[in-house]
Amino acid sequence: MRKIKLPQKIKILPENLANKIAAGEVVNRPESVVKELLENSIDAGAKNIQVVVKNAGKSLIQVIDDGSGMSEEDAILSIQRHATSKISTLEDLEAIKTFGFRGEALASIAAVSQFELRTKQINDELGTIIKIEETGEIIKEKDNLQAGTTISVKNLFYNVPARRNFLKSNSTELKHIIESFKKISLSHPEISFKFYNDDDLTFDLKACSLDERMKQIFADNILDVVLKVNEPTEYISLSGYVTKPNYLKRSKGEQYFFLNNRFVNSRIINHAVYTAFENILDKGDYPFFVLFLTIDPKKVDVNVHPSKLEVKFDDEREIYSFVNAVIRKTISSYDLVPTVSFKDLNNEKEKLSFTQSRIERNDFSDRPDFTQQNDSKKIHFTDDDIDRLFNELNIPITTNAPDLPVETPFESQEKETYHEHQNRNDESPFIVMLHKKYILSQIKSGLMIIDAHVAHERILYEQALQSFEANIPFSQQLLFPKSVNLDPADFQLAKELEQYLINLGFDIKFKSKNVIEIFGIPSDVKIEHEVKTFLEILHEFRKNQQYKQLEVRDNLAKSYSCKAAIKAGDLLTENEMRILVDKLFATSMPYVCPHGRPIIIKIPLEEFDKRFGRT
Repeated sequence: MRKIKLPQKIKILPENLANKIAAGEVVNRPESVVKELLENSIDAGAKNIQVVVKNAGKSLIQVIDDGSGMSEEDAILSIQRHATSKISTLEDLEAIKTFGFRGEALASIAAVSQFELRTKQINDELGTIIKIEETGEIIKEKDNLQAGTTISVKNLFYNVPARRNFLKSNSTELKHIIESFKKISLSHPEISFKFYNDDDLTFDLKACSLDERMKQIFADNILDVVLKVNEPTEYISLSGYVTKPNYLKRSKGEQYFFLNNRFVNSRIINHAVYTAFENILDKGDYPFFVLFLTIDPKKVDVNVHPSKLEVKFDDEREIYSFVNAVIRKTISSYDLVPTVSFKDLNNEKEKLSFTQSRIERNDFSDRPDFTQQNDSKKIHFTDDDIDRLFNELNIPITTNAPDLPVETPFESQEKETYHEHQNRNDESPFIVMLHKKYILSQIKSGLMIIDAHVAHERILYEQALQSFEANIPFSQQLLFPKSVNLDPADFQLAKELEQYLINLGFDIKFKSKNVIEIFGIPSDVKIEHEVKTFLEILHEFRKNQQYKQLEVRDNLAKSYSCKAAIKAGDLLTENEMRILVDKLFATSMPYVCPHGRPIIIKIPLEEFDKRFGRT
């Protein structure tokens, strides 16, 4: 019987197709291109580096350096897969000291863009120009160039439409590029960096010390809110900065860890630092830090992934212990951590517990009732009154002095006593503010405690959603418009959110070179705080976008309510507190804020009776 030969199924992919597939591991967005090209420039010994991006890197990414440059032969080889000058043996791979070493970056970038390389060594008369056509054909030219290398990447992913469609908005992509630029320039303060966005010079970082580079990247006063870390040893060294406990942030995006000057993500290091702050951190707080760990390259592996952002240590436990101990020592040496002693809670009678009872939706029967309030005289309790009340509790109680006169702390200016106040039938329940944070009010079942900030958050959140639906903006106009210079990413984000911001009540105009003018603000935003609140709203929106991926309107409503709400320390009048409580219970969900934090705690009267031995 004659055998039928089946067609061959396994094929070797064409080189240009294989390169496009492989490029996905190295190049997944414009930021990846910027990172790889910057690392190559640093490896080439550049002292001055310029980055030019247009359309958030989608149209153009150009990196210009004054490094060592390449010969014609090296230039042609550099765009081939697995071609590198950084390593040549297995031993080199086990002790990596350069940033680009895999020989994949240029080949991967060239496979998914219109690519051009211009390079010249300082002793060569002419430089080399390499262009790659869509077919993969290499065009070589000679010209009179400056020493160094310039790489231009145009129309990224033009030949991979599916990948291009997955790119985010310009503001998001630009934010990623700027973050990568900041990280690399932060780890190399000895190099001058320039960053151009759409022909505007956004960053001009001169070569300087690390202290000065910190000021250039973050803020002029950054050194006032950080502690310097410096622990050199023969085996491992740790240096850099950690935030002072008073300046903890609710952001995971402001932790910078550099291993042998390479930015990497390390859960081990992050946890070691967090644990050092464990007696200071509140839930949701994260310490800002910029840390540089120096260790023998043979003891670590940065070749875990083509992005080179992951790292593995030979002895993770030793590294963890070292970082944790150094950060603890740094904090304690500045006498910033108070000594805290805890009572013995082994006795069950001393333990307090919180219980939650089931409440049906819209059941507000057990809430403060201010509807009977009239124009009668009301008693106001000051901080001094409350302090006097609790100081009275420390006076020894004796039966030998029954006629001892007692001065009530609740006497009004008209000398109305607390007992007379209680006997009045037309008085509404008392309401006071505790430490300018919490509102305390009597309810029929006991005491209700309301967190004023998150209560206001809930109110503003629902108002914001309603304003988006109504599309009828209302703004309080400023006497003098405020001019704000935004960074390019925030300017782009504000443009994308313009209509939503208008609906909230912002009256803004966009000027040239990343400048906006604020003419009006929502009624709930405090005048004189309009610029700060506007910037905080954009920052909160971007943070939510990065970590929670919320829908645009929900994200902006949460960002606005968080930053426009009253803050801890804002003193409210009695009338303002009553209005706030009434508005809270008019919302659809008065028990939790938009982020899920509880707004209300109730302490039943039975709990008081038990604590005071009345049962």
